[in-house]
Amino acid sequence: MAESTLGARVAELRRRRGLSQKELGAAIRRSESWVSQVERDVLPVERLSVLQRLADVLGVAVRDLRPEAAEPMAVDRAGTDRVGSAVFERLRLMLTGHPALEQLFGEEAGREPVELPRLRERVDLAWQLAHESRLVEVGNSLLELIPDLEQAARTRQGDTVAARREVLGLLSRAYQAAATAFTRQEEVDAAWVAADRALSAAEGSGDPLSVVAGTYRMAQAFLRLQRFEQAEQAARSSTVALAPLVTGERQCAPEVLSLFGSLQLMLAVIAATDGNRTAARAGLAAARSAAERIGEGRNDFDTEFGPTGVAVHAVAVAVELGDAGEALDIARTVRPGTLSPERQARFLVDVARAHAQRRQANQALESLLAAEALTPELVHTHHRAREVMRDLLQFAGRRPSDELRELAGRAAVTP
Repeated sequence: MAESTLGARVAELRRRRGLSQKELGAAIRRSESWVSQVERDVLPVERLSVLQRLADVLGVAVRDLRPEAAEPMAVDRAGTDRVGSAVFERLRLMLTGHPALEQLFGEEAGREPVELPRLRERVDLAWQLAHESRLVEVGNSLLELIPDLEQAARTRQGDTVAARREVLGLLSRAYQAAATAFTRQEEVDAAWVAADRALSAAEGSGDPLSVVAGTYRMAQAFLRLQRFEQAEQAARSSTVALAPLVTGERQCAPEVLSLFGSLQLMLAVIAATDGNRTAARAGLAAARSAAERIGEGRNDFDTEFGPTGVAVHAVAVAVELGDAGEALDIARTVRPGTLSPERQARFLVDVARAHAQRRQANQALESLLAAEALTPELVHTHHRAREVMRDLLQFAGRRPSDELRELAGRAAVTP
């Protein structure tokens, strides 16, 4: 059994123990459909806790199911020669050490001071580029922007309390943009550092909601690193802090609702990854309620939170739970045009994943190509999109279509 796939191992061990797919699914809090897809190697099992539950029910060690799971499960790093890797290496180095030693020792950094209106424009531009998934341009912009903001926080732009707080708020947003870009580049350790810097700047700004936004970015980094317990703790602690504002009788600011709802969506995704349907549905319901209170057309703290965003996440949650049919049913009701190109592309990748789970290769490829037209960088580097391409190549065997072969070539994906 050492040479077989995970799916083949699960199927053989299940049969040895006399369990049906439905019985195995019930024992590990998953559906019969989920077990079927795992056994056919359509649905990967990435979370160690899920592997452990499978192993416990099947009466084997985790390493008997997946030998490499004895080590920390690695993020897909295929294609290490990433687009813009040099830019992000420079950005990573910039985060190393204290950001403004020159000012602390009373020395000038040799940078021309930048006025606040221009700093605001540049932070907004960095986030616009992030929402368009133009990550190399995000990295390039931050290489200049963050030092300018660090200097502004310690020199004449910070002469008044109000000005210093605004600069620190902008600095927090810039570090959050860095954390987001690093996470999408799968440089999650650097994302963690950037998120921590964002939290420090936010606390200095005196804006508690900015602190929550920084915690949200840190939770995103934990999630991408597959440190699910830490991601859940960061997200849940923030929702607990915001809950009195959301559930109270007084009017709740839309910024609070956006952060609260975004954190609930993250908790729903984490729960779905663990196969916890009840918690996943609860997170979606809480987010949906918050979204209905604020409506569309806002982008508080760069979260793109609203009813359409919740629907998009509902598709992702259904895919994580292995409910491909439900995911596609929801997807048909979604009109993602109000979202950023990056968020639209992620939605299309999830639609492609749902089609792949049902072995609908043509529809999956169509969704991937539509996502690529919106944000090539995301589709070529995101691990979920690459997984779908790999699955489609395996489905096709020796005769992949020209479109699939060319897409896989652009993303450097092999079967």
